[in-house]
Amino acid sequence: MRQVNLGLIGGGTVGGGVLKALERNGVLMASRLGVEFRVARVAVRDLKKKRTVKLSRKVLTTSWEDVVNDPAVEVVIEMMGGTTTARKVVLVALRLGKPVVTANKALISKYGEELFEAAEKHGANLYYEASVAGGIPIIKVLREGLIGNRVTRLYGILNGTCNYILTRMKREGKDFPEILDDAQRLGYAEAEPSLDVDGYDALHKAGILASLAHGFWVNPDEAYLEGIRGITQLDIQFAEQLGYTIKLLGIVKKHENGGDKCAPIELSVCPTLVPNTHVLASVNDVFNAVLVRGDVVGDTLYYGRGAGQDATASAVLSDLADAALDLKCDSKNRVPPFVPHEREGAVVEPGETVSPYYVRLSVVDRPGTLAQIATILGKAKIGISSVIQPEGHEGESVPLILMIHDAPMADLEQALGKITKLGVIKGQPVMFRVENFE
Repeated sequence: MRQVNLGLIGGGTVGGGVLKALERNGVLMASRLGVEFRVARVAVRDLKKKRTVKLSRKVLTTSWEDVVNDPAVEVVIEMMGGTTTARKVVLVALRLGKPVVTANKALISKYGEELFEAAEKHGANLYYEASVAGGIPIIKVLREGLIGNRVTRLYGILNGTCNYILTRMKREGKDFPEILDDAQRLGYAEAEPSLDVDGYDALHKAGILASLAHGFWVNPDEAYLEGIRGITQLDIQFAEQLGYTIKLLGIVKKHENGGDKCAPIELSVCPTLVPNTHVLASVNDVFNAVLVRGDVVGDTLYYGRGAGQDATASAVLSDLADAALDLKCDSKNRVPPFVPHEREGAVVEPGETVSPYYVRLSVVDRPGTLAQIATILGKAKIGISSVIQPEGHEGESVPLILMIHDAPMADLEQALGKITKLGVIKGQPVMFRVENFE
């Protein structure tokens, strides 16, 4: 049986999970692949640290160079995280012609184009299934399963921390700060939660999916990004009253352009009102889901755990299987990591995106207030589909909820800027996108 020697860099939670999974199911994989895996070298920070998987002292090192440059190592597994040293690790391995498996979404998002070019130049392969949506095989779906489709829509709940917080806000009627504190105590949110709750983690993942789906490298800086800090219990309740659930949604849409295959795409990561009747509204807690619409297959849905030791390890094992088959069949690039096929691809300006919107205003409850607001929106050619002004809110101001017909984001923001200057408006307006999946 063909033996494949592995070099692992990073023996922490994720790397340790990979070792545990190999110990558990390595024999099963060998029977399915006709390839036996052997852990040849492992780079760790602390040689004396107690580990859940027993490793020979001869296997361990504190130097990633020892792993990558070892002639016996055939596949390099980068599990160290970060982007600086990790980039060096991956580039050196690819230049040596060694396939690389990584779970590093930040690395792929920031340096993916460079890494893919290096893989092509040196005849190696780069596998990154675990970088997006954990145990959901969404990278393989886009690279292989839907290769005969043009992807017209992609929607993703891509961050388990945000989904957990929003689920509990709706379920328990509590506000964001209280749920965040509890999520941090339980280990579902980091002590410094900005990467998750401000949307950056989801944006890294959405950008990778957009690039794969549309064949050109998408710069996340061109996307519209908004996190979940601004969502209040009022918004959760009014959304429910209107028949919606608020989710942090990654949205990738191909715009119509006379049927031109190089039509620009839209990339957004933002709080979005999802109809309660849609399947994505029922994706709760730490789970992820990705809906992909192909021009041939229609809608397909992928659901599962988006993070965690076991989910990530499962995705890494999938990549190891592909890398092993490449070596067994002496074909290092059976399925390229990324194939640019739309060189003129572009991302539309966020302000040009058109969508329905939910708007919450804090207004003085007096006659003529709604008329003043409607006049400004009317002059901007923005239509109102429904209005809610609930009873029972006492004080100087009351919430006014407007559901807005399809409107360009920039036009609506400009109109809201004018509305804010009205004497009947108290505080800044709240605006969330609405997605009806048409």
